[in-house]
Amino acid sequence: MGQQEKVSTSLAGAVSEGISASLAPVDAELARRYPGDPGTRQPVHTVYVPGDAFDAGTLRSWGDQALAQLDEHAPDAASFAAVLGLSDELAEPVHSRVRAKLEREPIEDLRVDFEDGYRPASAADEDETAARAARVIADAYKNGTAAPYMGIRMKCMEEAVRDRGIRTLDIFLTGLMEHGGLPDGLVLTLPKVTYPEQVTAMVRLLEAFEKQHGLDAGRLGFEIQIETSQSILAADGTAAVARMIDAAEGRATGLHYGTFDYSACLGVSAAYQASDHPAADHAKAVMQVAAAGTGVRVSDGSTNVLPVGSTAKVHDAWRLHYGLTRRALARAYYQGWDMHPGHIPTRYAAVFAFYREGFEQAAARLAAYANQSTGDIADEPATAKALAGYLLRGLDCGALDNGEVARRAGLTRADLEGYAAPRRGDLTVTAE
Repeated sequence: MGQQEKVSTSLAGAVSEGISASLAPVDAELARRYPGDPGTRQPVHTVYVPGDAFDAGTLRSWGDQALAQLDEHAPDAASFAAVLGLSDELAEPVHSRVRAKLEREPIEDLRVDFEDGYRPASAADEDETAARAARVIADAYKNGTAAPYMGIRMKCMEEAVRDRGIRTLDIFLTGLMEHGGLPDGLVLTLPKVTYPEQVTAMVRLLEAFEKQHGLDAGRLGFEIQIETSQSILAADGTAAVARMIDAAEGRATGLHYGTFDYSACLGVSAAYQASDHPAADHAKAVMQVAAAGTGVRVSDGSTNVLPVGSTAKVHDAWRLHYGLTRRALARAYYQGWDMHPGHIPTRYAAVFAFYREGFEQAAARLAAYANQSTGDIADEPATAKALAGYLLRGLDCGALDNGEVARRAGLTRADLEGYAAPRRGDLTVTAE
């Protein structure tokens, strides 16, 4: 070793202390507003089923219908791969994993719909439907047949339906409490939000329910569905969606893009209402930037082109859905909405192909980063976080197995979670 270098400074310690004191409010605000991703599993899709069509057999029925479509229109790996343009290398693993997923866990997130898709005969009918939904969901969690996430989409906070939406939510949540309590996978969706004050109203509603039942403050969260132009750009020119996240007071769990309501709001004609329309891309980009770092996840919308009819028509619809899903994944929208059992095979095919195609490279890059070895890509901590998040999402949905990730990356799931969830300030390592 050579001669130790002399270290000199010019500024008194009081300067640094003064700067730190002046920035303390900013530090606290950063921690409050941008806590980072919660590190929990994010479902790859949300399926919504009208309240009057939902029962104890819905989950299994969707899986069986999806399997029947595969058997009829793409009975083997080669035919399924040919429809979707999968490589020979991906054909068998994607097809086999899709079938296994449909048999084991056909739906990752289900929302019983009391909004657009529901037409009750009377107010009493909606009361009964909400009570039944609570009982069926509670029973499903008790007997192990539930989807990982389940809940309802209530009516919005606009004047014409506000009281009805509040009553339905009250009946549903009260029913869950009467049947054993709120399940861990409970998710609520507030649709057609236009003003942040509507989000605040939802917060007050949930606070009142928690207080009434002695629940921990903040136990109930909710998704905000973005279906109006005003939720993206407010009258004063600001990004209303960012103000909505703030208005949720930490309860917002997701921003869900509503393809058709939002498109119609902007005057997009029916034939062009799709999740890849420029208007949709703009809305989702604003949502994505507003949500970044807040812990609120962004979900893409759905397609209304259903895979029904002849094999040729089913294949066309499959290719469309597969392409839209792959496009969304590349843009970091890791969740979307599905409207029909026939969408499920291509949802999982697109998701599985996305993670399996990039698995080898992501695992190798993260391994190199973890081992501090040199290679042809110099990754930084933020990229290591993204690589670990990618592998974890692949594991959660069933695209990847723990064993193959461990063999290729040399890392356990706990290691991946450590890389994926650093808080603000942890991405840069400094030495004193």
